[in-house]
Order: sequence, then structure tokens, then C-alpha cells
Amino acid sequence: MAVSDKDILYEDNHLIAVMKRAGDIVQIDETGDEPLDEQVKKYLAAKYNKPNSAFLGVVHRLDRPVSGVILFAKTSKALERMNAVFKNREVKKTYWAVVRQKPAKPSGTLVHWLVKNPQKNVVTPYNTEVAGSQRSELSYRLIGELGGYYLIEVDPLTGRSHQIRVQLSTLGCPIVGDNKYGYPRGSRKGSICLHARRLQFIHPVKKEPVNIFARLPVDGFWERFEDF
Repeated sequence: MAVSDKDILYEDNHLIAVMKRAGDIVQIDETGDEPLDEQVKKYLAAKYNKPNSAFLGVVHRLDRPVSGVILFAKTSKALERMNAVFKNREVKKTYWAVVRQKPAKPSGTLVHWLVKNPQKNVVTPYNTEVAGSQRSELSYRLIGELGGYYLIEVDPLTGRSHQIRVQLSTLGCPIVGDNKYGYPRGSRKGSICLHARRLQFIHPVKKEPVNIFARLPVDGFWERFEDF
């Protein structure tokens, strides 16, 4: 499915943010499916009549089954500066996750050391540092309940692979649909109920606050939580 105007959450001369659908890949992988960065390049080339394609830099990534806001750079200067913003943790990322198990504490901070097995694409959490591990920290709070499902807002302080998925699972709260990390069954749509809700940062060129907000997917389930 091609990117269109309705998918654009933010755009200026330097950056473009897109609503990623669950199931999209951000960059090319072994599946050979068309990645989101290529779709956005085509969108920009058509919009601005650039027959030789448009520059697009990947600033960060979201797992394939995750939906929400994803940011790209439209110039090499913006890419370099946004890479520094993310590396220096000068961006606030907010996610929403839906779980079936109510967390024992309504809010808290989780710290683990994560080890990724790239062959199996699975991350294992440890409570103390081990060889090859990366420190991973997030804060969470319970913000709502609807029909036996619980909505959790998550602010990751680090940006590790599968971080939110595996850390919520350690709480006994695997994300709905995420059978890789403890939910009893997967989604037929290949999605999990984890949504990148918001990105906030100081624009690397304009030096102004940027607040990019992603609506919830309309899939017969997610949109019921829009009022929380």
C-alpha cells in the first residue's frame, strides 16, 4: 500500500513523519517486501516532481508488527543532526500498549539488561548486567481499562530492540498479539497492540519544539481507546 497525503503526520523542508501501519517494514530486509522508506521516497518524488528520486534518511525504526509515528530526514544535514538528537536521548518517545493482565503497580520504572539473538530475532532480559547485554530502561503507567483490556503508556528512556515488548512481558503483561514475548496467540494481521503515539524534540535546524502525534489505527479494536 503506497504512502499518500493522509499518512503524513508532519513535514517541513528538513523532516517528514509518517503514520506507519502494523506490518510495514521500515527498511529492506530478507523478505523483499517494499519498505516504508522506499514508499516515502516515491511519495516525495511524485509530490515535488523529482524524477531522479528524493533523498531520505532513516532516523529511527519500529518493529514490523508495531504501528505509529516514524520520522525520516529529507536532507543529509537533518539526518546527521537527528541522529545526534536520538543518540543523546534528546527526544521523548511515548508508546501505547494494550495488555490483558493488569500490572501489579499502576506505574513504575523498569531496568533490565537485554541480549539479542540475531539468528532468532529474540531478546532475553536479565536483571543484572551480563556479557553482551545493553542496559534498557523505561517508565510506564496504567491509563485505562476497557472490556478486560488494560491500556499502558510507556516512555522508553533507551531505544533497544524489542525493549518495550520484552520489558512489559517481565511484568507479566505481554502485549496483546505478541506471542513472541508471552501472549498466548498471535494476530492474524501480523500486528501487536503496541503503537508509537508521540515524538517530541527540538527541531535540529529551526530550534523550535516539535510534537508529532499519531492517531490510533482504525482496525475494529484500537480506535476504542482513542478517548483515553
